[in-house]
This record gives sequence, structure tokens and C-alpha cells, in this order.
Amino acid sequence: MNEELSVEQMQQIEQMKKLIMKKLLSKEAIERLARLKLVKPEAANQLELYLLQLYQSGKIRNEITDEQLKAILGSISTKKEFNIIR
Repeated sequence: MNEELSVEQMQQIEQMKKLIMKKLLSKEAIERLARLKLVKPEAANQLELYLLQLYQSGKIRNEITDEQLKAILGSISTKKEFNIIR
């Protein structure tokens, strides 16, 4: 019974995230986020959590465009750089 409840809660959380993302993001930004979920689900999750935190703290006042989303994604992504020394 607890497992069913947690699945329902997870579905509700996902629905709430989708609604908030529709409010926050432009159509192009939503499409970019959907593509990112297919390629890098962990990065998309991190981005969604970051946007939700900004939304809850009141730091997002206008709709986020695709360009702004790319900039945010670039700032939070953890790129691994390798230097090969010979």
C-alpha cells in the first residue's frame, strides 16, 4: 500500500513540475528541455530542480526563453575537462 501511495505522490509531483515549467518556460525552451530529457535525463532533472528553486524564491519574474535556458544550462552543467600531458 505504501508503494502505491508513493507512486501516486511521484506522479502528482511530476504533474506539478510540468505545470510550473509550462508557466516558466517559452514554447522553444519547453521543447529544448524535452530533448534534453531524452539525451541527458540527469541534467534535465538538475535543471528542473534549479528552475523550481528560482521560482519558489521569487527570482523568476518573466518567461524564460530558449536562449536564457541555454545560458542557465551552461552555468549549472558540470563539464569534465581532461588535460592530456605528454
